[in-house]
Amino acid sequence: MTTYPGRIATTARSRTVGTRIAASILYPLGLPTMLLVVWGLAATRATNRFFPDPLTIARAFRETWVGPAFVEDVLPSLARLGLGVAASIVLGIGAGTVIGLTPWLRELLEPLLEFLRAIPPPVLIPVVMLLLGITDTMKVVVIVSGAVWPILLNTIEGVRGTDSVMKETAESFQVSWWERLWFLVLPAASPRIMAGVRQALSVALILMVISEMFASSSGLGYRIAYFQRNYLIAEMWSGILLLGLVGVLLAVAFGLVEQRVLRWYHGVREVNRA
Repeated sequence: MTTYPGRIATTARSRTVGTRIAASILYPLGLPTMLLVVWGLAATRATNRFFPDPLTIARAFRETWVGPAFVEDVLPSLARLGLGVAASIVLGIGAGTVIGLTPWLRELLEPLLEFLRAIPPPVLIPVVMLLLGITDTMKVVVIVSGAVWPILLNTIEGVRGTDSVMKETAESFQVSWWERLWFLVLPAASPRIMAGVRQALSVALILMVISEMFASSSGLGYRIAYFQRNYLIAEMWSGILLLGLVGVLLAVAFGLVEQRVLRWYHGVREVNRA
């Protein structure tokens, strides 16, 4: 019997690729699927009406969010979340870069920044409501008041940590200030900046919900609070499920952006590991 090494190698390689694809699908879905099965089995034996089974929640999800509620509540919430995150990124990176590049300004503002960061953003909601009224601007400001801090502080530390030898080399070659900022400082600080943005996304999602629970008439937070007050338990859980899905989609989108922005950084890490 004649054997063909090339064919055997191709078959082994295709099996390896197939195994990797299967693992990439099964690993993320395995634990959630198992938890749903356990939840469903536990719900069939439980008598507590506050913990309905997954099928009831899925039915409530379809009836509640697939339709007008998606346009009236979900899209406005996502728009406010997007505006809040975008404003936090612009303010955090801009102010963090200026503070990180200016030692005397950093020393002057450090106590004030630590004081402001320690204030929980939800306690500022009544104050912001008095100043701006019950508007979408108020909700965006609440999101920015909490989401900006991880980006700002990580940007400051990232800019501070730029390699001094590289900075001196750029100065000795008379590289302009803007070129040093764009091609040296910001790329060197980008891993810390992206870590801050990742933290800010979670904070922004939480503050989006909290801001909509205060004197609001639309949004995910308002709708979930409405379901809670009226003991619509399955609908309440469907809103919580939707928030979790939004968080997962944000994480996936951020992961794709991070891979593109930090492609050079991951390449350096792979080389160092080798």
